[in-house]
Amino acid sequence: MELVSGYHIVSFILLISALIFFHELGHYLVARWCGVRVDVFSLGFGKEIAGWTDSAGTRWKISILPLGGYVKMFGDADATSAPDSEGLKEMSPEEKSVAFHHKPLWQRAAVVAAGPIANFILAVFLFMVILLAAGQSYTPAIIAKVMENSAAAEAGLVDGDIVLSLEGSQVSRFEDIIQMVQMSPGRSLDMTIERDGRRLDIIVTPKRTEITDAFGNKQELGRLGVQGPKQAYREVAPFESVWLAVEETGNAITTIFTALERIFTGTLSAKQLAGPIGIFDMAGDVLEVGGIIGLLSMMAFLSVNLGLINLFPIPMLDGGHLLFYAYEAVFGKAPGEKMMEYSYRIGLSLILGLMIFVTWNDISRKLGDYFG
Repeated sequence: MELVSGYHIVSFILLISALIFFHELGHYLVARWCGVRVDVFSLGFGKEIAGWTDSAGTRWKISILPLGGYVKMFGDADATSAPDSEGLKEMSPEEKSVAFHHKPLWQRAAVVAAGPIANFILAVFLFMVILLAAGQSYTPAIIAKVMENSAAAEAGLVDGDIVLSLEGSQVSRFEDIIQMVQMSPGRSLDMTIERDGRRLDIIVTPKRTEITDAFGNKQELGRLGVQGPKQAYREVAPFESVWLAVEETGNAITTIFTALERIFTGTLSAKQLAGPIGIFDMAGDVLEVGGIIGLLSMMAFLSVNLGLINLFPIPMLDGGHLLFYAYEAVFGKAPGEKMMEYSYRIGLSLILGLMIFVTWNDISRKLGDYFG
């Protein structure tokens, strides 16, 4: 198997470029709607390799490092959207009217929040396309078979049990059970079932199981040891697809927060977090094995990831800027320059630390594949 194939390169570029473009487009469109002059719209960081300037004076460019992007607005000191303190003081009234940092607080907050919101909108759109093209996986939440010596057998589940709820959440599809169980290795779950017309409450504890997925990635997941009915798909009407796509986006958000909770509580290994190398590998494998639908599914999930991560209250991220605006709303003034400076340094350290950690995870997995 080739280390790097055309599938990997093409799919990775499509994935990253689309996610970044839509995120930054959200910032750009709301900024223009609020009357802010946008100086630069960059896909990537570093040296410009191609670009043009539009009639509004915005420089649209593609930069050499593809892992990111930014919109630099009039009044920003740099790509992090830090204010140009000296420049803002010397602006004429005409310049102030189009400067981002002279806009009302609600407009600045709207511009910043628009990036993550654009990612959620993109995810909903992609899920709609998938549902309309492939239908919805819809398998009844029935335990067709319980394996011997499994977690399900130990909990007292038997063939024919109908799962009604799991951890207080209503279950309508067997796929819902799989999703919750896989994210809960070794964790006790409350389950309500129907058996012979009676409702029963039981506790199941998925066993920790290390698996190698279709793409060669090792993961630790929860397993009950049950089989569901034969998987089925149903067609989805256009109007129905909108609500179902919103629901899928909500499920993705829940899955991400559940994974983070498991990581912080130690029930899920942080080694499963993937970085750029991991995404590069998975993107090519997904396109090769799952085709366009597989790639769109991955893109939708990563779009939700990007939107959520950017809402974390970390300086340099959109959530950090929103936190500063909340401070300004409460105290009637922006944080002091020293506070902002140290906050950005802390934020940069956290982001770099996370990037190093997930990249090391990727490298460790690669080394394990080659030498393990």
